[in-house]
Amino acid sequence: MPIKESELILNPDGSVYHLNLKPEHLADKIIFVGDQDRVERITKHFDSIEFTIQKREFKTQTGYYKGNHITVISTGIGPDNIDIVMNELDALANIDLKTRLPKAQHKSLQIVRVGTSGSLQKDIPIDSFLCSSHGLDLNGMLYAYKLDGIGNPKMEDAFIAHTNWHSHKSRPLVIENSKRLEEQFKGSNMHLGMTATAGGFYGPQGRVLRLQLQDDQLNSKIDSFEFQGIRVTNLEMETSAIYGLSKLLGHEALSLNAIIANRATGEFSANPKQIVNELIIYALDKIAGR
Repeated sequence: MPIKESELILNPDGSVYHLNLKPEHLADKIIFVGDQDRVERITKHFDSIEFTIQKREFKTQTGYYKGNHITVISTGIGPDNIDIVMNELDALANIDLKTRLPKAQHKSLQIVRVGTSGSLQKDIPIDSFLCSSHGLDLNGMLYAYKLDGIGNPKMEDAFIAHTNWHSHKSRPLVIENSKRLEEQFKGSNMHLGMTATAGGFYGPQGRVLRLQLQDDQLNSKIDSFEFQGIRVTNLEMETSAIYGLSKLLGHEALSLNAIIANRATGEFSANPKQIVNELIIYALDKIAGR
């Protein structure tokens, strides 16, 4: 049965609703960034750009880097935006937009997030790179879907016990990265650890302005958690949503972070743009097999 127009919304030109993309605009290798201005900081290194479009915070450019066809998309901030981007990209790859029927042959996309983050651990310094081995979902968006065993119940139970997780909050969920992509992108300056994904920037990440926190010790509990040698190394707002939806939809995903702050030591990078640019070149060359 075709997917209803109210569920898969298309623009008058046949493009998907939020991204304004058609299937021919999408490469199989995709880079996610949060900030729309970072799209061109990546594509300025391309040999050529064949397509550009923007709607709201979602800016897309597709082109070639050293012979590799790559799409760069800005997702905006937060798991709700990732829900939009991941579902619409999958629709472009795996749904016939004319018949509104899933395609007979599934296409797996390769998705690499290139972002910034603050380290939670003293031994992961500013101006280094971090690869997310797991996404620790603290926001609950993924529970809208049938999860089909993508989590790690033993690690989740240990985290709940360690933090005395409040019963009114959604259950934490741990999702692994694409091990194939992890192997492809590893390097001497690349730390590895679990990335916690919050549903907001202030209270959900332990920041206090005028509102009192439900648990003002939660950040220190997160920092001190360890399970079979795996620590929570950084905190942001997208990785677990990317990992979870990629697993459910049959895509491969990896999250890379330029560490521009260390919340354990209070340090901030003297030149955050430089370390981000270095990560961009690193990621592009790894995609190109260099």
